[in-house]
This record gives sequence, structure tokens and C-alpha cells, in this order.
Amino acid sequence: MEHRKSYVLVALFAFLLLTDIVIAASDGGKGNGNDGQVDKGNGGYDGKGKGNGNGNGNSPKDKDKKDKDKKDKDDKEKKDKERKEKEKKEKEERVKKDKERKEKEKKEKERKEKEKRDKEQSEAAARYRMLSPFPTGQEQAMCQGQGACYYKTLVCPGECPKRKPTKNRNTKGCFIDCTSKCEATCKWRKTNCNGYGSLCYDPRFVGGDGRMFYFHGSKGGNFAIVSDNNLQINAHFIGTRPSGRTRDFTWVQALNVMFESHNLVITANKVTQWDENLDAFTIRHNNELITLPEDEQSEWRANSGQREIVIERTDERNSVRVLVSGLVQMDIKVRPIGKEEDRVHNYQLPQDDAFAHLETQFKFLDLSDLVEGVLGKTYRPDYVSTAKTGVPMPVMGGEDKYQTPSLFSPTCRLCRFKPQEEPLSADI
Repeated sequence: MEHRKSYVLVALFAFLLLTDIVIAASDGGKGNGNDGQVDKGNGGYDGKGKGNGNGNGNSPKDKDKKDKDKKDKDDKEKKDKERKEKEKKEKEERVKKDKERKEKEKKEKERKEKEKRDKEQSEAAARYRMLSPFPTGQEQAMCQGQGACYYKTLVCPGECPKRKPTKNRNTKGCFIDCTSKCEATCKWRKTNCNGYGSLCYDPRFVGGDGRMFYFHGSKGGNFAIVSDNNLQINAHFIGTRPSGRTRDFTWVQALNVMFESHNLVITANKVTQWDENLDAFTIRHNNELITLPEDEQSEWRANSGQREIVIERTDERNSVRVLVSGLVQMDIKVRPIGKEEDRVHNYQLPQDDAFAHLETQFKFLDLSDLVEGVLGKTYRPDYVSTAKTGVPMPVMGGEDKYQTPSLFSPTCRLCRFKPQEEPLSADI
């Protein structure tokens, strides 16, 4: 009886032990056991559990979420950086444009003030009356225009006692200014080929921006030098092309000033040999020949209705000043190509042609902001030169834009001038 109870207790202990083992085995997928101990946090039994524990937060879903959060954060930081850089760039662009606008407005204001002064000066000649000269020979005039100089008498300085000196090439003339300046000063009465608005040599220009450039054109071609709402000036080119050259040597031989319905043409005559004692130019107004006596003080005047035209000699021969009131003043000189000049530049000119041509300096009095032409466009407030800088001969293109069918034609690709039609007289 005693032995039977012992067997029952052993069996019961074995059963309980087996039950514990079965339970432990069934929980093995929930952790990783170490040294035979069950760790329910990491799962497994004896370190060999095969389950996927959820207690440490390292599941694939959690990892994907963290990666996504990090990517979203990086994207946001990148976008914020790009936005700030864009805002900075836009601010810098606004500052730059504002600065350019102010500079443009300043330049435009200065240009208009200069045009106003030039216009006042050009019209000053009509605002005074000449008085008897002093015994010293100094001329004097009484200003008649309304303003600060009204009825004041101005006396020419002793250095230039006359408005039109008889030796103009060596002596300055007296310029009577009845504008707000109210003064009589000494000025040269001849073309300054290095001054603003000049057109000289193998056509070399100095633009309204003060920059020098060359414009070759073509032999026998006609080009719009200036084209605006109320004024166009065309130039006729003469030239020669020595063998071996790819372009013509050219010079301006004639100018046609077109305004309203008028044509004022100044031409350098073709001469075989140059003679200092002979005039080599012809001037026509609406095809009528204008004759100037061979006297430095001679002048020709006409009224076109709205404009006064004044042409006066500024030297004994081959030098004149042309004024179309309110539009343009031109100092013009006729000169040949000398033998030394021909040799130095290797023009290879024929022996029977001195290539007489015009050297001109323009002073424009009423240009618009949209003026066109080889020279005219350099007076635009927004003009930026396209001629190459830093070279001995910066060349300006535009032959195709400004070429006209003839000296008398106002038509070119960019020309703006439209001549007025003359009113027809009715038959009675």
C-alpha cells in the first residue's frame, strides 16, 4: 500500500512537470530565452524561439513610418530653403529693376533738360535785335524774348567781337544767348568731328551717348541717319573698293533733311582736283537752288509755315551752318581726300576724283523717345550700344534696317517719318 502511494506521487509530479514543459513550449514564440530562462518580452525558449516579438517596436511598419517622417521633414526643409532663396532672388531682382528704373528716369530727365536748353539756344537768334556796334568793333544786341533776359543789352567779348568773323577757321564767333543764361560768349563756328552727333571720315559717328562707332554702308547706298515723327535725314554714300578688299571704303556725299513736306538737300560736288578757292557744294530747297554770296556774313532765310530755315556761311568757302528751327542745327564742311590720306589708308582712289564729301555735326532739338536711324537711335533713353568695345574700329551694323530706296525716300524697315501732303489748290 505504501509503495502504491509513492508511484502515484511520482506520476503526479511527472505529469505536472510535463504540463509546465508543454506550456513553456506553447509560449516560445513570444520571446528569445537566455540560459534556459523564458523572457516573455523578447520571446523564444532557450534563446531559440521562432516567433516575431512585438514588444520592442522594431516592426517593419514602424521602420517605414520613421523613414517616411524623416523624408517628409527633409522635403519640408528643402522646400523652405528653396522658397527663401527664391524670395531673396526676387528681392534682389526688384532692387535691381528699381535702381535701373531710377537711373533711366534720371537719364531721361537729363536728356529732356538738355533738349530744352538746346531748343532754347537754337531759337535765341530770333529773340534779339542787333544794335550799332561799339567803336571797338564789338557787336551788341537787345534781347526781345520774354524772360529773365527781356530787353537786356548783350555785348560781344573783346576776344570774339563779331558774331560772324571774317576769318572763321582761326577765330571764334560771338554767340548771343538770350535764354535764362543771358550772356554773350565765344564759340567755334565749325564742325567738331569728336563732338556729340558728329558724322565724319570713312563714316565715323559719335552718338548721342558719346560713344564712337563706324558704319560702312555701301557705295551708292542711301541710309536713314535719323528718322522720327517730324524729321528724317537721309545720307547718300560714295565709295570705292580696291582689289582684294571685301567691303567698300565709303563717305557721305549728300544729305537730305525731310520735314513736313519739305526737302533740304546739301551735296558735295564731284570734283577732279580740289581747289580751296572754289565752293564744292550745292544746296537746294524743294529742288530750288540756293545761292549764298561768297561772303562769310551771307545768309539765306525762308519760312516753311511752321519752321524757319536759316543757312549761313561759317567760312569763306565750303562751310555752312543750317538751322531748321525747332528741329535740327547742322554745321557742315566739305572736304576732299588728300593724297597723303589716300596713301596712308591705301584707299587707291582714282586720279580723276577728289572724293569731296561732307563732315557734319548735328544738334537735334526735338527728338522723341522712339527715334530711329543709324545716328538717331543713339539718342533713345534706353539705348545700349551693340558695337564691340575695346577695338580700334567698333562697327555698327544695321544696313538692312536703315537702307532707303533713294536719297528722297522716307521708307526703310524701321523708319518712322511720314511726310505731310501739300494741300491742293482749287481751280477757280
